[in-house]
Amino acid sequence: MAQRALPLPAARLGRAVHTAGAPPEVSGVVLLLPDGEPDSRRRPSTLSYAVQLPFARTLARAGQEDGLAVHVVHYRCRGWNDGADPVTDARWAADEVVRRYGDVPVCLVGHGTGGRAALRAGGHEAVTSVLAMAPWLPDAGAPEPEPVKHLAGRRVLIVHGTNDARTDPELSYRLAERAKKANRSTCRFEVHSDGHALRQHRAEVVALAADFVRGSLFSRSYARPVADAFAAPPPLGLRMPLAAGFGKSLRHH
Repeated sequence: MAQRALPLPAARLGRAVHTAGAPPEVSGVVLLLPDGEPDSRRRPSTLSYAVQLPFARTLARAGQEDGLAVHVVHYRCRGWNDGADPVTDARWAADEVVRRYGDVPVCLVGHGTGGRAALRAGGHEAVTSVLAMAPWLPDAGAPEPEPVKHLAGRRVLIVHGTNDARTDPELSYRLAERAKKANRSTCRFEVHSDGHALRQHRAEVVALAADFVRGSLFSRSYARPVADAFAAPPPLGLRMPLAAGFGKSLRHH
């Protein structure tokens, strides 16, 4: 007799990441969507969340004056599966933000499969911006192209390493081209010589993310390269190189 599959655990939000002295009033939320696997119904590894915490703390510190709360989303399972994918969990998380905090803007920040989930869930009414890092996307032979029209009205930033061997940067460029037609507030940065984990230029990538989050959630001025990328026509604004020292230059911005 075949065993019945055990029900998946519910998705949940990790504890809000604040920094000491952060204001109690939350006025914007980042939902971090970790990377996963193309196909797996196994429980997510605790490591996938642990590696997000330093990033979460940096973002919380950058948005401390504005009342930013950062949550890591805990998926039901680690794979991109029918009926149990990170898109559904991301939408649930956005609903949960509305329940907890009320009408505050949400930025979805995802890496790998989480990047694709962020783009897919970007149409949620609470979401005002999406940051997809090294997004895992289907190849050109997929039955249907990834949807982009729902991103209209959002700020969208894609970041991809040019040496990514796991997710093809050209696929994210093609998606960015399509998204730009539906939504002018779309740009894409290339991290030259970096791989899927974006470790080689981590400081610059994190600084770029922090600048995008503050600008998108709290109407802060974007750093000049980000503003230029949004304003530039394709392909310039979709192949914007992330300059070495981006984070250091922001400290004097």
